[in-house]
Amino acid sequence: MYAYDDYDHALVKSRVDEFRDQVERRVKGELTEEEFRPLRLMNGLYLQLHAYMLRVAVPYGTVSADQMRRLAHIARRYDKGYGHFTTRQNIQYNWPKLSETPDILEELAEVEMHAIQTSGNCIRNVTTDQFAGATADEVADPRPYAELLRQWSSFHPEFSFLPRKFKFAITAAGTDRAAVKWHDIGLILKTNDAGAIGFEVLVGGGMGRTPVIGKTVREFLPEADFLSYMEAILRVYNEHGRRDNKYKARIKILVEATGTEEFTRQVEEEWAKIKHIPIDVPAEEIARITAFFSPPPLPVLADEDEGVNTLAAKNFIFASWITNNTNPHKVPGHVNVTISLKPHGGIAGDATAEQMDLVAALADEYSHSELRISHEQNLILPHVAKKDLPAIWTDLDEAGLGTANVGLLTDMIVCPGLDYCALANAALSPLRRRSPSALTI
Repeated sequence: MYAYDDYDHALVKSRVDEFRDQVERRVKGELTEEEFRPLRLMNGLYLQLHAYMLRVAVPYGTVSADQMRRLAHIARRYDKGYGHFTTRQNIQYNWPKLSETPDILEELAEVEMHAIQTSGNCIRNVTTDQFAGATADEVADPRPYAELLRQWSSFHPEFSFLPRKFKFAITAAGTDRAAVKWHDIGLILKTNDAGAIGFEVLVGGGMGRTPVIGKTVREFLPEADFLSYMEAILRVYNEHGRRDNKYKARIKILVEATGTEEFTRQVEEEWAKIKHIPIDVPAEEIARITAFFSPPPLPVLADEDEGVNTLAAKNFIFASWITNNTNPHKVPGHVNVTISLKPHGGIAGDATAEQMDLVAALADEYSHSELRISHEQNLILPHVAKKDLPAIWTDLDEAGLGTANVGLLTDMIVCPGLDYCALANAALSPLRRRSPSALTI
């Protein structure tokens, strides 16, 4: 995974120091809530129904075991002992004290994490396939491109105050596990006839009150033109997106109103003005970032394991867990394990500090200290040897994390609703507790 350099560390530290001053001024009454609102939003801090909520960025859903342990510590020290994993592969805390939020950000910075641009009308956390780099059905690992987008979009002076929030998703697999067609910009990594890497570019997808499937505006965008073309799309949106009605401010509304053909023409026209400017990243920088995502050296192992087969024959729950909660890895004898955060009668996406600590320990022992977060609000142990599955499942099951329901009806995404959100119409979490199959959305 990407590691911070000196510039990254200095940038995040300066942001923490700046926000600490802003919080102190708010607590003293030197800033009104209206004045404080845009400042806190750009640092991932919401004011929800009962308390503040802090959303922490997990770029492209990849997190280390040490980072997960720090997230557990924050849940235990600053919240009510749990965190909530989201559909944007982030984690959020629902009960922090305002005065302690700078301390949380400082603790996050120590493990190369932050909450920058996890809210506000800006480019949000860039997401991708939870199995990226660990599955055979992909053209290439999409995470280096997600990291490029993260670096390019962080504090971008032109796109920090867009008409509305803006979301990217990238996939490189034949199966779209990143839901790219439901994003403001969706990118599908592919190769052309010459074998060169590029992107199919989709624009204007989204869910919410007006669900829209994204439209293809470029069948193949060469890798060399990646960032300049993204800038052209965002410039068109920034200029023409509505700012008078937040419910009609997303790019999906602009694309539908303008028409895909005309919107594409405007993007191409804007791109022609800027593509000669040195916006795009040199090949050596792409290679540098890609090196951070080199897969761990995994030995080729037998696809069948006697211990796994023996336990599966005796324990139908374990057998179901193998079927539902594991996915093939590109290296024989290995799998990617999905840890369900949807226990029957529980709250979808929640994990206690103790559960996070356990998952971090399992990552250290079995998945090269690496974890992933999925759009479905589950956790993933990538690069797991099949022979280790009985030990992993036993530990997970004892901690209430062994539910074998990934991809089934009870593995549903559930909004927290009126438990926290002032805009909600229903308290969905209690419904989820009473009946795991009550909701089908």
